[in-house]
Amino acid sequence: MNVLSRSLLCVLVLSATANAQTSGLDTRVEWTKSNVKGSPEPPAPYALRIAYPQVQFENPIAGVRVPVAKQLMILEYSGKVWLIDENRQTSQKRLVIDMEMKTVGLALHPQYAENGRMFLMTIDEQREEQEGSRVSEFLVEDGKAEKSKEVKIIEWKRGGHNGGCLGFGPDGYLYISTGDGSGIADELHTGQDVTDLLGCIMRLNIDYTTPVKNYVIPQDNPFVGVPNARQEIYSFGHRQIWKFSHDRRTGLMWGGEVGQDLWEMVYIIKNGGNYGWSVMEGSHPFRPKRDRHASVIQKPVVEHSHNDFRSITGGYVYYGKRLKELQKHYIYGDFDTGKIWSFKYESGKAKQWSELADTSIRLVSFIEQADGELLLVDYASGMLHELVKAPPTPEDGKDFPRLLSETGLFKDTKNLTPEDGVLSYSVNSPLWSDNAVKFRHLAIPGKGTIDFDDVLYPERPPAAPPGWRFPDGTVAVKTFAVEMEVGNPDSLRRLETRILHHKKMGGPDNDYGAQVWRGYTYVWNEEQTDAVLLGKEGGNLEFTVKDVSAKGGQYVQRWHFPSRAECTLCHTMASRYVLGINTLQMNKDHDYDGTVANQIDTFNQIGLFSEKLEMPASALPRIVDHRDPEEPVHLRARSYLMSNCSHCHRRWGGGNAEFSLLANKTLEDAAVIGVAPGQGAFQLKDPALIVPGEPARSLIYHRMKLDGLGRMPHVASSIQDKSAIELIRKWIEGLPEKEYLQETGVVSGHANK
Repeated sequence: MNVLSRSLLCVLVLSATANAQTSGLDTRVEWTKSNVKGSPEPPAPYALRIAYPQVQFENPIAGVRVPVAKQLMILEYSGKVWLIDENRQTSQKRLVIDMEMKTVGLALHPQYAENGRMFLMTIDEQREEQEGSRVSEFLVEDGKAEKSKEVKIIEWKRGGHNGGCLGFGPDGYLYISTGDGSGIADELHTGQDVTDLLGCIMRLNIDYTTPVKNYVIPQDNPFVGVPNARQEIYSFGHRQIWKFSHDRRTGLMWGGEVGQDLWEMVYIIKNGGNYGWSVMEGSHPFRPKRDRHASVIQKPVVEHSHNDFRSITGGYVYYGKRLKELQKHYIYGDFDTGKIWSFKYESGKAKQWSELADTSIRLVSFIEQADGELLLVDYASGMLHELVKAPPTPEDGKDFPRLLSETGLFKDTKNLTPEDGVLSYSVNSPLWSDNAVKFRHLAIPGKGTIDFDDVLYPERPPAAPPGWRFPDGTVAVKTFAVEMEVGNPDSLRRLETRILHHKKMGGPDNDYGAQVWRGYTYVWNEEQTDAVLLGKEGGNLEFTVKDVSAKGGQYVQRWHFPSRAECTLCHTMASRYVLGINTLQMNKDHDYDGTVANQIDTFNQIGLFSEKLEMPASALPRIVDHRDPEEPVHLRARSYLMSNCSHCHRRWGGGNAEFSLLANKTLEDAAVIGVAPGQGAFQLKDPALIVPGEPARSLIYHRMKLDGLGRMPHVASSIQDKSAIELIRKWIEGLPEKEYLQETGVVSGHANK
């Protein structure tokens, strides 16, 4: 048996004669050989700073400057609209209105200073879907508006994608982005259909009314006089335009289009333009055999693959004076990865297209101020930021280790023997990664210590479990290996070793932005002696696996090496950055070279925590191993959903659906029982996220069974976890027999042994 196989058995199979000890290690050995410093790439030229340090919002989603008044109006997703002064030292915010429902769009009339007309887009989930999306007008007087005096402008169908951007063009007309109203693949086939208001941008003249409508159609709208077409449409073929803007000098209309499978796009939006969805995704075929409109499909100005962007946020052309080198550049970014890019549009092409900053914010919107400066709205922290030139740094990438053997993590890389002071660890409920076996290590430099259960932001306990805070220079290491012959541990082949490197930011520890984790992948060579640093774009690999149960005795497995931007999709602020090294996952026994002991007790004993814990690990909560048939089905199912799904499906986690799969929540608090799906029904009959007793109507179970489009988990996996699918099916079937609404998926401390 090879060394790797012996290591695997040590991790997965504890000796029956081993006796659990209070601590698996006698003393701490310091890790002093780290070479993981800086970054392999030159630093980004720009960074962010908080522009308004004394005001904070709850899930801000849009904002506008108030004409003439030197004020800003900020919209929160819950429906509150706030007014603040443009003075950077302001600490006061004044409530304009509270819609008490999801509100996603805000616009002020060009003559707002004289008429006080404010427009909001709401999504009313209590109404029938046919009329769930609405744009309404309100009159603001002395900084206040009354909900009871709402004037409805227009309503249309709500669904998985609802658009949500409002804005006035230089022509004085109100523009409204909708969205295709479905969850996956334009299941309503509305993208190329101009007989409804989905998948389009509308343009309305709201300065005039008719006896039946509070707007009129501009006569140069493209479908005026076209039979059966909706004359409100300005452009169509959109999946989800998330933020558009008009260039204040040229009048060009720019839009950021959220893609689906592979691409995110920036378009110039034209009168009558067809933007291709869902025949095309950007410039690439999506469903090319679907019916398409006769008009020519427009091409994006730029597009990003999902290696870099996952949910684009459209921006503005910059005309400020503070960053002169960026003048006339269209600046935009990405909600999921936090990246900010720009280009200069000249002669019909994007020039100087480059990344400006790599941030950790959830960039949901930009605000163009009166002087042309731009504010960046962070949905998670609720703060308003601005771009600044990055400070000089010696981290130019020259000395970053290009080989795993150069990192200082392993004294014998070939045999995965950790360097002195580097600890192996294991987790209660591992993440599924296409049959991969994982070997985990944690490297804390020098005398650095961990602040136990100290990360509380942004969703505070007990709503979400706390996280551990790590010292500067910490490296979390995970090596992935796959059996080349199913059932034969001697056939294990290492594919990659991923590391997360922690760079501590300045400022108080509990402030937003106090943690930045950078992810890197090292790809193992054929000889299995070392691994080479992969480029920031990521990569793919195909290999053949022998399997007597497969057709022909083998199958081809496709493996994806994540780009550096993709690492940020799961390792987010909301998920406490490090997914597996926390109390719920680490509260378990681990084999320390023959001595079996609880990991938290061991860390406590050797002084790895900044303050010694006064209680043993048995008094702390945990989740269970979802693969262990001896554990209760309910705990196994909740643990699986926690480890595989909750990093996205939690508040601010990035998942589009409004529910949480954190194991510490009851199912009632998680908002999954009987809740209608928000991202498409997938042709199920009367589905809900979970229908107790009926897996066939439960969307969470259904999406786990899919191959390809719509499958969950959708990141870092292409092979179904069949045992987990069966576990979730069995759990849902048995839910009616339990008081499921009051149960969590966490084993409380007093029950932990």
